[in-house]
Amino acid sequence: MIIRDDVFYIGVNDHEIDLFEGQYDVPNGMAYNSYLIKDEKCAVMDSVDEKFGDLWLENLAKALDGAKPDYLIVQHMEPDHSANIGKFAEAYPEAVIVGNAKTFQMMKKFYGTDFAGRNLTVKDGETLSLGSHELKFVFAPMVHWPEVMMTYDSKAKIFFTADGFGKFGALDVDEDWACEARRYYFGIVGKYGMQVQALLKKAAALDIETICPLHGPVLTENLGYYLDLYNTWSSYGVESEGVFIAYTSVYGHTKQAALALKEKLEAKGCPKVAIADLAREDMAESVEDGFRYGKLVLATTTYNADIFPFMRTYIEELTERGYQNRLIGIIENGSWAPMAAKVIKSKFEKSKNITFTETTVTINSALTLENDAQLEALAEELTH
Repeated sequence: MIIRDDVFYIGVNDHEIDLFEGQYDVPNGMAYNSYLIKDEKCAVMDSVDEKFGDLWLENLAKALDGAKPDYLIVQHMEPDHSANIGKFAEAYPEAVIVGNAKTFQMMKKFYGTDFAGRNLTVKDGETLSLGSHELKFVFAPMVHWPEVMMTYDSKAKIFFTADGFGKFGALDVDEDWACEARRYYFGIVGKYGMQVQALLKKAAALDIETICPLHGPVLTENLGYYLDLYNTWSSYGVESEGVFIAYTSVYGHTKQAALALKEKLEAKGCPKVAIADLAREDMAESVEDGFRYGKLVLATTTYNADIFPFMRTYIEELTERGYQNRLIGIIENGSWAPMAAKVIKSKFEKSKNITFTETTVTINSALTLENDAQLEALAEELTH
């Protein structure tokens, strides 16, 4: 696939995978992207997952059309992008492997070699000329590994962004970008908002017409949309006005309360109310929605003087990713010693700019008229 003039896509689609990174459900597979820039000298941008090395080399040879690559630029050392460096080096023994100091440290740990004698170590802001294409290396540490660097091609005005602006899903499946990019971002990159903000400042100084990530589609139109979303996500801002209700329930009473609150919020004109049973729905999607909306309600039972395990896991997933700048309401249930509200609040003690509603709904086993009044008060508070 030709991206622009003499820049080619040589990546692969993976429909064999069920869990990305051993935890994220990917029903539409994954794309492992790689690119070729043909000039007086030819540069390959990253490799692909180990399972697809032969197909990748076939794609590369076809795009080269008789030429030989001079460089393999390694932007990111996760094995889904670096596993075929050795195969490339064997197939093209005169090619130089390009990376930064941390790249080669990791390379030796993963593969037992840093290709000494045929590697080129670059620094942040340095350039590499291919002829008419001049590549500028833009370091992006902790987006989302410490060695990550990105590459700007000033001729083609292409920004090769490593895992940045990536998404779940193979490229031969048509699906909404934002949904799977959001789940990907908060699942994998979300903890590193400050580092993404630093990257966006660097990107603002570049004249970018195309974004080429290592996962997901090449982005060529309306780039402001994607950049704005990344700015919102990485600054922990509110993408969508509304309320997300996350609940766990043992015998159905807490679920009943969560559904009742949803009805009351909708009746009061809340622009969007999303709801999820944490025990049954995809945890990563619930994390995504927790960050997407400006208000969150956590509804759960007291369990072993703590909270229900799925709720505990959910809160940990939020807080370890820097959850902040949100209003949180609580519905707790406890037949003899309700503890959930106290436990939940303690788990956000180190989080920034978290505000709890004045109203806490406390259920003692089953719902009562008093609980209905509490739910009404909570709905009122969340919509004003």
